[in-house]
Amino acid sequence: MEVKTSLLDNMIGVGDMVLLEPLNEDSFIENLRKRFDHNEIYTYIGSVVISMNPYRTLSIFTPEKVEEYRNRNFYELSPHIYALADEAYRSLRDQDKDQCILITGESGAGKTEASKLVMSYVAAVCGKGQEVNKVKEQLLQSNPVLEAFGNAKTVRNDNSSRFGKYMDIEFDFKGDPLGGVISNYLLEKSRVCKQPRGERNFHIFYQLLSGASGDTLTKLKLDRDFSKYNYLSLDSATVNGLDDAASFRTVRNAMQIVGFMEDEVQLVLELVAAVLKLGNIEFKPESRVNGFDESRVKDKNDLKEMCELLGIEQSVLERAFSYRTVEAKMEKVSTTLNVAQAYYARDALAKNLYSRLFSWLVTRINESIKAQAKTRHKVMGVLDIYGFEIFEDNSFEQFIINYCNEKLQQIFIELTLREEQEEYVREGIEWTNIEYFNNAIICDLIENNQNGILAMLDEECLRPGTVTDDTFLDKLNTICAEHQHFESRLSKNSKFLTDHSLPHSCFRIQHYAGKVLYRVEGFVDKNNDLLYRDLSQAMYKATHSLMKQLFPEGNPAKVNLKRPLTAGFQFKASVGGLMRNLQTKNPNYIRCIKPNDKKAAHIFTDSLVCHQVRYLGLMENVRVRRAGYAFRQPYEPCLERYKMLCKQTWPHWRGPARDGVEVLLTDCSVPAEEFAYGRSKIFIRNPRTLFTLEERRRACLEDLATLIQKIYRGWKCRTHFLLLKKSQVVVAAWYRRYAQQKKYEKIKSATLVMQSFTRGWKARKILRQLKYEKRCKEAVTTIAAYWHGTQARMELRRLKTEARNKHAVSVIWAYWQGTKARRELRCLKEEARRKHAVAVIWAYWRGLQVRREYRKFFRANAGKKIYCFIIQRIMQKYFLGLKTTVPSMSPIDNTWSAQPYGFLEGAHTELRRIFHLWRCKKHRGQFTEEKKAVYEEKLEASEIFKNKKALYPSSVSQPFKGDYLEIHKNPKYQKLNSAVEEKVLLADVVNKINRANGKGSPRLFLLTKNNFVLADQKTGQVKASVPLPDLTSVSVSTQSDGFFALKLKEGSASAAKGDFLLNSEHLIEIITKLHRTWTTAADKDQINIDISDEFLVQFKQDKVCVKFIQGGPKNGTSAACKRKNNRLLEVSVPSSP
Repeated sequence: MEVKTSLLDNMIGVGDMVLLEPLNEDSFIENLRKRFDHNEIYTYIGSVVISMNPYRTLSIFTPEKVEEYRNRNFYELSPHIYALADEAYRSLRDQDKDQCILITGESGAGKTEASKLVMSYVAAVCGKGQEVNKVKEQLLQSNPVLEAFGNAKTVRNDNSSRFGKYMDIEFDFKGDPLGGVISNYLLEKSRVCKQPRGERNFHIFYQLLSGASGDTLTKLKLDRDFSKYNYLSLDSATVNGLDDAASFRTVRNAMQIVGFMEDEVQLVLELVAAVLKLGNIEFKPESRVNGFDESRVKDKNDLKEMCELLGIEQSVLERAFSYRTVEAKMEKVSTTLNVAQAYYARDALAKNLYSRLFSWLVTRINESIKAQAKTRHKVMGVLDIYGFEIFEDNSFEQFIINYCNEKLQQIFIELTLREEQEEYVREGIEWTNIEYFNNAIICDLIENNQNGILAMLDEECLRPGTVTDDTFLDKLNTICAEHQHFESRLSKNSKFLTDHSLPHSCFRIQHYAGKVLYRVEGFVDKNNDLLYRDLSQAMYKATHSLMKQLFPEGNPAKVNLKRPLTAGFQFKASVGGLMRNLQTKNPNYIRCIKPNDKKAAHIFTDSLVCHQVRYLGLMENVRVRRAGYAFRQPYEPCLERYKMLCKQTWPHWRGPARDGVEVLLTDCSVPAEEFAYGRSKIFIRNPRTLFTLEERRRACLEDLATLIQKIYRGWKCRTHFLLLKKSQVVVAAWYRRYAQQKKYEKIKSATLVMQSFTRGWKARKILRQLKYEKRCKEAVTTIAAYWHGTQARMELRRLKTEARNKHAVSVIWAYWQGTKARRELRCLKEEARRKHAVAVIWAYWRGLQVRREYRKFFRANAGKKIYCFIIQRIMQKYFLGLKTTVPSMSPIDNTWSAQPYGFLEGAHTELRRIFHLWRCKKHRGQFTEEKKAVYEEKLEASEIFKNKKALYPSSVSQPFKGDYLEIHKNPKYQKLNSAVEEKVLLADVVNKINRANGKGSPRLFLLTKNNFVLADQKTGQVKASVPLPDLTSVSVSTQSDGFFALKLKEGSASAAKGDFLLNSEHLIEIITKLHRTWTTAADKDQINIDISDEFLVQFKQDKVCVKFIQGGPKNGTSAACKRKNNRLLEVSVPSSP
């Protein structure tokens, strides 16, 4: 039998409030407390999930839990938010039903975390793949961006959503996400200018000041000190557990993933900085001649910096803060603003600027995450919106928030009843009308087009004359006084005249969740949400790229004299659209509750939880669910769970499941009025009946467990006995074998000893015989050796005597020959000395005679001859020295011998110059015309790329080949060669980059004198032929990649499909030849070559940014192009070794 878990197994308290007995508010709260104390934070009301905020991390959101709840029945496991998310996803995927998940609760109850859990679960269980993972990542990363700009720290929650968010996630037929659309509702923009004590402004302000770099803050003209900005509260500037600097880095990364360009991020940060600067602008009064006060800016430094950020003329914005222009038909009236009005205008501009920036962010995110396919999509909506709010001081914001919750409660009851009725009809159970409180009368009190509170507020705002909050309250007292859910101190109903708990400037509405007291102060101003036209026009004149999109009404050419729509009217329309959208989808509800106000774990405050249970209408929900049958279950699981209670159904039932359930209930004697048979489910009216079955099942399981234990123990003992018996037989067999083995080894050992003694005796006997024979042979050998030695010594003495006699004769003869030679030598030397002496004496005598005869001539010309002789010898020595020290024939060899004498300086320099010219001429004479052209191209490549492109140094040693394909010789390209009539200057294989996925497809690139051609590599078919005059510029990066973009002239026939983004291993040669050919053919200025790591490429109608980044070792050795979003291609270039 397969054992399955169930909602009813190991239940702490009651997992489904529908089964709670007795049902009252105290038992409801006690059940929540019991489950909360045991870390069970989720409880069901039918298909509705109640979520308690644990204020700590629990181990119930792991990947293992995701797999546990995947493709499981809703009631099959203990209550969990994953069960609801899985049920909604499977209904969308398998039944093609659009779903919506409504998450409500007050601030701090965990709505935002619940929506993240739902989205993360759907992302985990849906399909995989590169594109699918990219869509999921963008959907998930949209949350940090919206939280930074739309969340703030409040007294109830450190990350409170100050706006309502509805996200439609779109899926294809397989259940894989394609994209999404986000809608935002009512951003609390008043927080920009003023925050309650203990709360902060929106997160982005603190994240920017804490996490931005010093250069960024300098560009934005900001300082890290929070105290320098009037719009930032100082008492809660830092929050424990929140790292604003790390959050800023997370937001920047999330914006990049979602698809924001760097310049767009900078524009957004400039607007955030402008809001901070706007809050520092202060005004002073200045009296005029007519007696009225006019506002003037005190310190214009902040105004100047703000104008520089937005690109506005300072005088234009300063005048907009001092004057207001009112237009009526053809007339214009300009009035001055006092200080109070100037501050109002400043705050109104700040609120409008921030709220419109937030709306632009939502729109921009939608552009990135929207589904690309045009087919019909399945949709799952996730609504994260403020819960019912009851504060000590409730104003206009709480009024429209509670109105939205009234509408959600109305649709919740309607859809719950409709779902119940449809199930009863589907199962064939008789439907009886259920009595419940219908809050349509409260919704009508607020939204009625004629007498509703919002309609009267709009009418009061549009009425001419003096309009104040008090006149609005008087109107409410006049029209709504008789309404049973409206109370006022001055209403016509006299029973409230003595109600001192109701102040004069307030009114009270009886909502479905209880009475709420609203203070009318600020209702009119907040509903008007008025921004002076002068400020709108000033903003429209700004040069900042986003200002014309944010303030379109400031366009002077499209002046609209109609009053803008009020905030109440816009919110009512958006809520109406939201309700219509929800009614087309199958709803799923998550009700979030916070257990205490201290944001601490393990604390459960009964009064606070009771208050939330009331205004969430949970008791009403349980009563509606229990009005008919409290519990229903398909026949198969019911029979599988309770079949052990009946002998006929245990252990296996062979017939239909419904017949088995009928037999089971009959055998258990369950009264007929306590259940009903549907077509596929059994319906049980009273929870007591279900608990009785559970008690009987528990007792039966205990008996079955005892039986199983008894059988198991008997089997275990028998198995143990048989094992012992088998072991005894094995041990005996092994022992007998061991004994015989020992006996055999003993006999074998004795035999071996006897054999060894016998062999030893025989060996010793043979050894003695061999030793005797060996000694005899050695004695004979020794005697013969002594005899031979004696004979040899005698012969040696005879030979030595003969040798000594011969040597003596040789020595005597040598001495005699030496004596004769020495005597002859002395005679020859004596004769030579006499001849030399005669020659010397004769030479001296001839010299004396010559000197006496020529003395007079020698004295007259000796100096000049000696000088000429010396100079001639020096010159001769210098030229002979140059012959040995002349440098090599290389023109780049700059060596030359040193100058030996000062008077030779001119000759030395001139000889060096003549020699250099001569060897240069000899070197040039070796060049052919082709080699000269190659050197000219190399020189041109150096001028274009040297010190600009990291790829250039590696290309210097590579010769420019030109025709890498040998197109004229290769028969494969014969067809292409015939199609190109001109001479081909360059032919190479390049990769054409596809915009859709960033991948390349091989193309043949041919360059001629007047055109460049792209052809298919396999077929040789010409894909594009572009005249060189249509080429405007070429863009490359500064890194070591081979990517380049050929940009074409707009409007030309070649530019119909946009520019070309190519990748080649011979980038330097291609661009150099293209530059050289274009300059020669067009006879114009040089073509523009843009070398930058980020440039734009035109693809058909869209411009796509190509961005080059430095990659790591994991990226490989070649550059890789990847599509990040519709407007960004990112090229990862591996870092240089």
